[in-house]
Amino acid sequence: MKLLLIFLPLFLLGGTLIHELEAKNEIDKGYNLYYKYCSMCHGKYKEGVSGPPLLPGFIKKLSDKELENIIKNSLPQTLMPKFDFLSKSEIEAIVGYLRKPVKDIKWGVENIIKSRVDFNNPKKELNISNIENVTLVVERGANRVWVMEDEKVLDRFGFKNVHGGLKFTLDGKNFYIPTRDGWIGHYSLEEGRLKSKIRACVNLRNISISRDKKYLFATCLLPQSVVVFERATLNPVKVEKVDGKISALYTLYSKDEALFTFRDRPKLVKVDTKKLTFSDYKLDRPIEDFFIDPYEEFIIGTSRRGKSLDVYNIEDLKEVFSAKISGMPHLFSATYWYRDGKFYFATPHLRSPFITVWQMYDWKFVKKIDVGGDGFFVKTHPASDFLWVDNGSDELVLVSKEDYSIKKVIPRKGKRYIHTEFSGDGRLAYLSIYEPDGDLLVWQTDTFKELKDYKANVPVGKYNFINKNRVFYPRLFGLSIFKEKCWGCHHQTAMAFGPPFSEIAKKRDEAQIISQIMDPQHTYKELGYRRNAMPKFNFNEKELKAIVEYIKSFKGR
Repeated sequence: MKLLLIFLPLFLLGGTLIHELEAKNEIDKGYNLYYKYCSMCHGKYKEGVSGPPLLPGFIKKLSDKELENIIKNSLPQTLMPKFDFLSKSEIEAIVGYLRKPVKDIKWGVENIIKSRVDFNNPKKELNISNIENVTLVVERGANRVWVMEDEKVLDRFGFKNVHGGLKFTLDGKNFYIPTRDGWIGHYSLEEGRLKSKIRACVNLRNISISRDKKYLFATCLLPQSVVVFERATLNPVKVEKVDGKISALYTLYSKDEALFTFRDRPKLVKVDTKKLTFSDYKLDRPIEDFFIDPYEEFIIGTSRRGKSLDVYNIEDLKEVFSAKISGMPHLFSATYWYRDGKFYFATPHLRSPFITVWQMYDWKFVKKIDVGGDGFFVKTHPASDFLWVDNGSDELVLVSKEDYSIKKVIPRKGKRYIHTEFSGDGRLAYLSIYEPDGDLLVWQTDTFKELKDYKANVPVGKYNFINKNRVFYPRLFGLSIFKEKCWGCHHQTAMAFGPPFSEIAKKRDEAQIISQIMDPQHTYKELGYRRNAMPKFNFNEKELKAIVEYIKSFKGR
């Protein structure tokens, strides 16, 4: 009996050890599978690289079943591949490893400073003719960035883990390249070279530049913070710790202010971009994705859980409009246009085969349009009569801005099309064929004639100087107003019935331009005309600003 009592605890202990060994083997199996299939995008330590972090705190709202489904079938409207060739036990092992806690990831000012790399790349003459038609291309599969003007490639250079979100300075002399794993690169368009890079954090959300070009802001998920750099030198000047997952930070051009929200907190933060102070404001619900309207009066936001589109006044953060909608709007990819006295935007929706059209300022839902599949982007330009939409296939869906009718074009049979960008003047459209043996296509916007086919390894985002800076949006609306209201009497650069916009911009100040548009019966004498032949336009404040900005844009041409 005594021998049995001694043996029993040993037996029980052995069973515990066996279970512990089995658990360890399962974790090791999960790690090995994770490292083989997931670490390239999500990081060796689950910290996130080109893909998001997969640390326990980032996936706690997802059940094991949901995670298993994502691994097996991918996540719609993401760049993640399917791993349906893995067995059920292998997928379960990966999920088990994802649930395993890790030590806190730290990255402070000393780490940032030590990470800096300065390059001795030789200067290169890019011979840019017009910065407004410069477009940057991210070739994700090759870890490269292209600099293009019109249909010409001026430069290509490597930048590891480049994903998107490139930002120009408003003087057109520089741009900055962020990566998901926290690096920020500085490229000089004047010198035609990559000058330096620095690592802001372990996992980065986005970057933005203050309107005076003095500071660059980097929002970070790991560690949770906003890192402020002196823009010209990329020297860190402040690290602001935050409690929550930042959705994105956007700077304003009408004032020295920036805004950011949290994906998991009902809070908005306003940043004084001169004093570098941060002020918190409570919201009714989290804003996970948002954009700022072209006149910088409103925040248009959404929440993944709320399934609604909400509009807030920037000044007092009061909600002015809310609408329920199935499928989370992908507002980062929204596009804007003007037609017949009204301003519109369109957005795709996550995991939904449609886009929706909305009217801005007198806010209302306009139309839901089935595009045949769930895609990433919808884009347009005043030079085009269509919205250019991808739907997750080889189809380019063209939606008429006049009657919302649809026609489809296949740029490359059997190869996935994604994302269109336009040159600043709208003459050219750049299309990505999103494959390892893909293409960057350059088309004429109006005729769809293909001008160039550049072979590319998974080309994704493209960033035109004009189309990616909110400060120029009113001017783009002005081009549409010109085409609707002004072209019968005026030409942009040549004499017609009335003087060209280039002459008006050089000879008249802004007050004279506004007065002639709104009250020509009393202004024509001041401008030296014997009689008035110009009709009075009853533009609202936003239309007036748009056409004036468009006219003024010809001053230096």
